[in-house]
Amino acid sequence: MQTRFVRTLTFLGVIAMSLVACDTPDTSSPPAAPAAVQSAAQPAPQPSVSLAGRVVVAHRGASGYLPEHTLPAKAMAYAMGADYVEQDVVMTKDDQLIVIHDTTLDRTTDVAEKFPGRARADGQHYAVDFTLEEILTLNVTEGFSVENGQKTLNYADRFPLGKSIFKVHTLAQEIELIQGLNHSTGKDIGIYPEIKSPAFHLSEGKDLGAAVLAVLKQYGYTGKTDKAFVQTFEFDELKRLHDEVMPALGVDLKLVQLLDGGDENLWMQTEDGVRQIAQYADGLGPEKSMIIDSESTPDNLRISQLVNYAHANGLQVHPYTFRADSDQVPAYATSFEHMLELFYVNAQVDGVFTDFTDRAVEFLRSH
Repeated sequence: MQTRFVRTLTFLGVIAMSLVACDTPDTSSPPAAPAAVQSAAQPAPQPSVSLAGRVVVAHRGASGYLPEHTLPAKAMAYAMGADYVEQDVVMTKDDQLIVIHDTTLDRTTDVAEKFPGRARADGQHYAVDFTLEEILTLNVTEGFSVENGQKTLNYADRFPLGKSIFKVHTLAQEIELIQGLNHSTGKDIGIYPEIKSPAFHLSEGKDLGAAVLAVLKQYGYTGKTDKAFVQTFEFDELKRLHDEVMPALGVDLKLVQLLDGGDENLWMQTEDGVRQIAQYADGLGPEKSMIIDSESTPDNLRISQLVNYAHANGLQVHPYTFRADSDQVPAYATSFEHMLELFYVNAQVDGVFTDFTDRAVEFLRSH
């Protein structure tokens, strides 16, 4: 299995270098998105500002081109010039850390075919119910939904279902890939792990947050100057990491509070809420419509105060997710690159999570 990984990575690394200059068609339809705390409506000028220091985070790797959270997708994102590569981390039955977006295995693997009868009552196969040895037997594919018993790609123009060979891997394996590439290329590309559903894991008797930070420490990520951010959606977990877990491990890493559109998170978008988050975090990771309202139009760009609140409290802002697929570019932007301009220039974000690393990197290079 390891030999197959190496051969696949070598081949795709060459492809990745050639794809850096490739282009992908722009789209223009808006996604549904939660409301943001709004300032007065603003036009969309194009001020002359420096974009030095802005970053590109490879969202689940080069996931616009290869199945998400596979080592080939991470190698491609690295070759495309990402500043950071993201890892979503969950735990197995035997306490191993694997890189996969969901706490379940169904959306991106063939677990239902390989392990019939192992689903929970909700019909889902949870990673925490399988050993690492079992999970490594699964084949990974592009994300899909099941309609009328048939698998359908969630993004129609992405990597075809069931083609080639992709596998789940551990957090340690991915860190070794990135650090190995840093050594061989002389670059210093960072990691950006997310602690997925920590409360769920604790309810299963597993301290995912502590386990992730212990692995990061093992691989030399111990301080705020190291190229690592640790992110989570759960505020209670963020506080626990800051107040208990990191002191116990003797580390002091950069923490990021993720924000989604749930009503329970509205307080996080207020000035007082951001000030409270800043006591524990170094950054915010909001869904992008919390910064520019998805109902904006080209001549009425509605930018919230969230970035201003964050910067006033010393927080970086890295919104998610920037996609160039059909129907994923909001109507207020004329193209994927125009959307990047509105966020980097007009809204003044510090970085973006994107499935299309090459295009975001090229945007920053050309500006």
